[in-house]
Amino acid sequence: MSTEQKNQFENQADNGQEVDATYNEDTDTAADQQQEAANEQSGELEQLRQLAEENYQRSLRAQADFDNFRRRTRQEKEEFAKYASLKVVEQLLPVVDNFERALAASKDSKDYDSLLKGVDMIFRQLDQVLGNEGLKAMDAVGQPFNPEFHQAIMQVESDEHEEGIVVEEVQKGYMLKDKVLRPAMVKVSS
Repeated sequence: MSTEQKNQFENQADNGQEVDATYNEDTDTAADQQQEAANEQSGELEQLRQLAEENYQRSLRAQADFDNFRRRTRQEKEEFAKYASLKVVEQLLPVVDNFERALAASKDSKDYDSLLKGVDMIFRQLDQVLGNEGLKAMDAVGQPFNPEFHQAIMQVESDEHEEGIVVEEVQKGYMLKDKVLRPAMVKVSS
């Protein structure tokens, strides 16, 4: 409604004249429309609140699930580390049993040849178990010195070998699969 129409209605009312009813109808219609729009906005706002609450609850559940997963993974990792050597120890138990038998047999008899033969068999059994796990001895003598695989403890003069060649192995070196477990202690030609 324009300002001019509004002024006209106000003048009529001030003069005691009957006010045109269209002004009141327009006012009522506008108020109804405003109320309807407010109700619509309130409904949308309530829907958005519900959606926000659902998303919040979903995020809380996802966070709790992640925390549980992290805790379970840590426990599994700790248990794996605790029992990682289980397989190897199970394979070594027969070797221990054979050592006990050899020691018990050597106390009863003084047959050192059979004791030596038994200990040799036990050593081969132990070597086989460790070999199955990926352990192998390095062959150092005659090889060029390599600080990744060898630990030089002495240099010696040698007419047979060129300079920098391993001439003697003082202590064996071992590889576990493709990693140096212990470097070989060697004497190197100079």
